[in-house]
Amino acid sequence: METTVELIAGDFSNAGHASSKVKHILKQLNIPAPIIKRVVIALFEAEVNVVAHSSGGSLTCSISPDGIHMVVSDRGPGIPDLELAMSEGYSTASPEVREMGYGAGMGLPNIKKHVDTLDIRTGSGEPTVLTMSVSFREDA
Repeated sequence: METTVELIAGDFSNAGHASSKVKHILKQLNIPAPIIKRVVIALFEAEVNVVAHSSGGSLTCSISPDGIHMVVSDRGPGIPDLELAMSEGYSTASPEVREMGYGAGMGLPNIKKHVDTLDIRTGSGEPTVLTMSVSFREDA
């Protein structure tokens, strides 16, 4: 089963819609709640990053009996210093984004904490692509 959702730059009124859609699907599949929580946290953080920092993008989830494979991609401008961006508390969010309660600098660290695998392809002036997975086996 695969689902794709387009993410619109600056559309904070719909931020969280894609991760909620995936949560609903996983609940219907009787996936254990702790696993659903991990998936939803990672997807929500990635989704908000695309909405806040890029020119838009997409979120694609492929669900198999063993787990979920997620790809979140944007249309730029990329992350100039990925190592710094992975530091808790580091943020390039605008004052407007911070006023809405986003931009605390926990997005990428939270994603890393909640997935089993994470690959980030990015660079200054380039699109960013996050490829993540979470196993449905609780012992993984």
